Amino acid sequence: MPPTLFPNSDSPPATASQIHPVSSPSSSPSDTWNYIWISIFLYLFKRLSKSEPQSTILLPSQQRKNDSVPRSPAATDRRLNNRPVIGILSHPGDGASGRLNNSKNASYIAASYVKFVESAGARVIPLIYNEPEEILFEKLKLVNGVLLTGGWAKKGLYFQIVEKIFKKILEKNDAGEYFPLYAICLGFELISMIISKDRNILERFNGADQASTLKFIKNSKIEGTVFQRFAPELLKKLSTDCLVMQKHIYGISPERMQENLDLSKFFRILTTSEDIYNKVYVSTVQAYNYPFTGFQWHPEKNAFEWGFSGVPHSEDAILVTQHVANFFVSEARKSLNRPPARKVLDNLIYNYSPIYCGKDGRGYDEVYIFT
Repeated sequence: MPPTLFPNSDSPPATASQIHPVSSPSSSPSDTWNYIWISIFLYLFKRLSKSEPQSTILLPSQQRKNDSVPRSPAATDRRLNNRPVIGILSHPGDGASGRLNNSKNASYIAASYVKFVESAGARVIPLIYNEPEEILFEKLKLVNGVLLTGGWAKKGLYFQIVEKIFKKILEKNDAGEYFPLYAICLGFELISMIISKDRNILERFNGADQASTLKFIKNSKIEGTVFQRFAPELLKKLSTDCLVMQKHIYGISPERMQENLDLSKFFRILTTSEDIYNKVYVSTVQAYNYPFTGFQWHPEKNAFEWGFSGVPHSEDAILVTQHVANFFVSEARKSLNRPPARKVLDNLIYNYSPIYCGKDGRGYDEVYIFT
């Protein structure tokens, strides 16, 4: 009888030199190797049979009631509002120089702003600037953030309404309600005028229909800003490639912003850009103490506007649009405001139909018009 190959079941298999099969006149090398391989197989079988059985995958209906089911953090974090609504303020006119509606009471929202917000997972309620204020501010109670759009109106009723909305948003945040604001192009210019208490704070620039770069302020920290989720490679490209769209003739220089104590205390400059004459202006800011971001450029156009010359549509440019939209809506999800669902549904922009106006290849592709 051959010696025991595994004196201990936990011992490793013996080597061929340690095995001495029974001497037999009929024994051959092939018999010896067959014996070795059978022994190794038996050893491995014993080892595997001792190991713990792998967990069985069960369907939800097969799980016991007390079994915990792993859930994603977003699904269990009740502090987040995963049904955010953004209010977008309408602008005087029809967005098409009167070609669509020349009523003096008409106002519009370019559909690109709506798509911008929706692409990141939020819905939109239009805040119609010239409707009765009691209605306008009731609508403000239904949203989790506000977007102020581009345009031209810097005085009259429109300026007054922007000022009132801005003060309401400040009050909400001061009272402990997290309420973000995006101010784009004209929107940024208007809140700069309001914060600085200077209607003449703006300067002339030539940034109309111009794709440009963004130059980051030296040693500027991007954590907690609109740029925090940008990949390092994309951040570098923002400084070298023309990935953002400028469409303005006004702005504010870094020097003037720093000279005004109210503005310099309220905003920190994240980026600057240059117009066609290499004149430097502030292009992105973030408030120190509020969830507010201001843009002199247009983050919504890259993915959703085709009628303006110079809008970048490269894959990197589209990523810029998506990251900026995602950040805004992620901020809105922090809002604890949970208005009645029926009131929200009654006021959503889905109650209106956009008008296609891009056939002539210039200007906005689609607008929502309110009269």
